[in-house]
Amino acid sequence: MAAQPQHKPGYRTLRTLLRCMREEAGLTQRDLAAKLRMHNSMVHRSETGDRRIDPVEFVAWCRACGCDPAVEIARLG
Repeated sequence: MAAQPQHKPGYRTLRTLLRCMREEAGLTQRDLAAKLRMHNSMVHRSETGDRRIDPVEFVAWCRACGCDPAVEIARLG
């Protein structure tokens, strides 16, 4: 079994935000994956911290969920 990636504490906040945006948009992981044109396992892995998300993907994730990326960055504190 692979070891869990080590992330800085703030990354947990980002993972929570990713999941909250998706859920608040009423999207399943499969729905969001289809909008982002990626496999649903990548959405799952991003939300659980098994996969990092880059800034371009973050912006696409926000837009797919109907969120303003600047507002969501501010929510991260």
